[in-house]
Amino acid sequence: MTQGYESATNVRDAEGRQYHIALKPGEVARHVILVGDPERARRVAGNFEKVELERSNREYVTITGVHQGLRVSVMGTGMGAASTEIAIVELCQCVERPVMIRCGSTGALQPGMGLGDLVISQAALRLENTTRFYVEDSYPAVADPQAVMALAAAADAIGQRYHVGVTATSPSFYAGQGRSIMGFPPREPDIVERLARQGVKNLEMETACLLTLATLRGFSAGAVCAVYATRADDVFISPAQKDMAEKACIATGLGALHMLDEMERVRGARPIWHPGLGLKQSG
Repeated sequence: MTQGYESATNVRDAEGRQYHIALKPGEVARHVILVGDPERARRVAGNFEKVELERSNREYVTITGVHQGLRVSVMGTGMGAASTEIAIVELCQCVERPVMIRCGSTGALQPGMGLGDLVISQAALRLENTTRFYVEDSYPAVADPQAVMALAAAADAIGQRYHVGVTATSPSFYAGQGRSIMGFPPREPDIVERLARQGVKNLEMETACLLTLATLRGFSAGAVCAVYATRADDVFISPAQKDMAEKACIATGLGALHMLDEMERVRGARPIWHPGLGLKQSG
């Protein structure tokens, strides 16, 4: 032990408290909502009937509580794949077999996608660099199909419009997403058009990292994002629309966690739930 930490590789204290997120086993629920914005984490927790822990360290804000009888943690991870990687790796040292749902914001790339719509990721194009240090460049970032179904059912349950498809995860908000700002011209100014031609639904900054690490580690993960920008129209969401879209995204993520919990109970020893098994409860 050096200065209270195990080693330079495993930077945790004698209780197992992780260096960046400042959490230890027992403080994190199995069912986790991940958001980028720390304030969004607090708004997610506003839906909890009970809060048992709130922890803030660096950019990581974590709140563990109870939502409709289900123990849930929400973490604000900050922006980008690099900070998301730290969150996921350290969370997995605190809880076995987690279930993680990202509730984020995104830019829509396809015609007919509106501000405030939701996008549920089936898979993600790994434009970010972080996951290349774990897997080969051709390794797919795929969502748990159960999470895709649960998110779609949860969105339907609240009457929210949504789209399902492939997401692209960029390492950058500006040049990496083709935004040309005075003095900062992007190397690939046509990236939005190129991705849209390939049928990519949306562009954001974290989903590929979550889905890749979830497959590598072997836990269930999915992602739902609210559309804050439509790139074809070059329009950004208004504050009033943003509030409504965020609430719908959060409700969808929380609803999906409950459904995934029920799917797990119903499937038993089977590797995956499928519609032939049914569910004991709806919604």
